[in-house]
Amino acid sequence: MMFYTNHFFGMDIIWWFIWVVILVWIFLVPYDIPGQRNKKERPLDILQKRFARGAIDLKEYQRNKAVLENDAVH
Repeated sequence: MMFYTNHFFGMDIIWWFIWVVILVWIFLVPYDIPGQRNKKERPLDILQKRFARGAIDLKEYQRNKAVLENDAVH
């Protein structure tokens, strides 16, 4: 009878390879792939989306944009 001894802390080498691939995929894959983590939106991006949707008018958009750009300078 043949006994299989494993020297990789109880896992075959293939399982270590699978774990490494999973960890690399989780931490090193770019964020802009669909289904992955989303980048945080800046306040100006949110304002532009609200204007594009028609939730705010041009006057309010320009006023809020000026406030956001003024805050970015300080």
